[in-house]
Amino acid sequence: MASADTMKAVRLQAPGGPEVLEWLDLPLPLPGPGEVRVRAHAIGAGGPDVLIRNGSYKWMPPLPAIPGNEMAGVVDAVGAGVTLLSVGQRVLVSARELRQRGGCYAEAICVPQDAPFALPDSLAFDDAVSLGNFQLALALLASNGNLPARAILLPGAAGGVATAVAQVARARGLQVIGTASTPAKRDFALANGVSELVDGDPAGLPERVFAATGGRGVDLAFDHIGGALFIACLRSLAPGGMAVSYNILGGAPAGDVFDEMRKLLARSLAIRTFSIHAIDADRPLRRGLMEQAIALMAGGAVRAPAATRLPLSQARRAHELLDSGASLGKLVLHP
Repeated sequence: MASADTMKAVRLQAPGGPEVLEWLDLPLPLPGPGEVRVRAHAIGAGGPDVLIRNGSYKWMPPLPAIPGNEMAGVVDAVGAGVTLLSVGQRVLVSARELRQRGGCYAEAICVPQDAPFALPDSLAFDDAVSLGNFQLALALLASNGNLPARAILLPGAAGGVATAVAQVARARGLQVIGTASTPAKRDFALANGVSELVDGDPAGLPERVFAATGGRGVDLAFDHIGGALFIACLRSLAPGGMAVSYNILGGAPAGDVFDEMRKLLARSLAIRTFSIHAIDADRPLRRGLMEQAIALMAGGAVRAPAATRLPLSQARRAHELLDSGASLGKLVLHP
């Protein structure tokens, strides 16, 4: 139990596995001029936290570092000159709004007053820490310039980003075709916005996608694997369609991508490589996407997936689950 002037937090001194995460007492931060302190009620745990822990994050904070990029809670102290927020307000802190990533694996954090997002009373703290995935989903679905679309393809449809994309797409009336590797993942994907599932083997994926879309194909295909799957996504596109690569966990695309596009010239296809960091410098767009995500969830158009909840003191266990890919839905840490 921390004293009145200390707080519990999780910190790492050096990169490594889950064992480098230390549970310790730190001084309770005091908000400076123009800052507010947010007392955590729920903290999201996800992939960027693993990258901070193992030292490979491109936006790595200096060590020793506190991981964590999402915190939902209540403003419990304000610094001099604060006018935008007041004590007692419910807010979401996203590290995308901070000068330095991480910092949320703690009982409290001090941030500039214009960084948090106000949360409506109807939105639970545990659900709010999933909003970053819906912000990302909205950006991904805008990859084609928000041109009209009828259908999308989501390989690995039980993943955190994929389920957010699926829900937003379904709310817009799109057909969502997904793949999932196990019965549990298939059930989870169907419960979180996927219209129908097809076998994910890249060798026959385009044929199955065309069968599911009445021979037309999909307008957007979202690939996070690369390798043979990226080529299969290209071949699954409708005329004017776009394949979006937002990760390459399986390595670079197999074969000559431009040659493949020339073979499919009659379809006038497009490719986009995507990172949410492309809008890091565009504050109005970045915050606007999060405000849209909050409105969608508060209005019931989308919902946070079922969460696995652990005490913040068990952050090592949370990272073991993240490393293994064994959990479905959001991992939420409670201080």
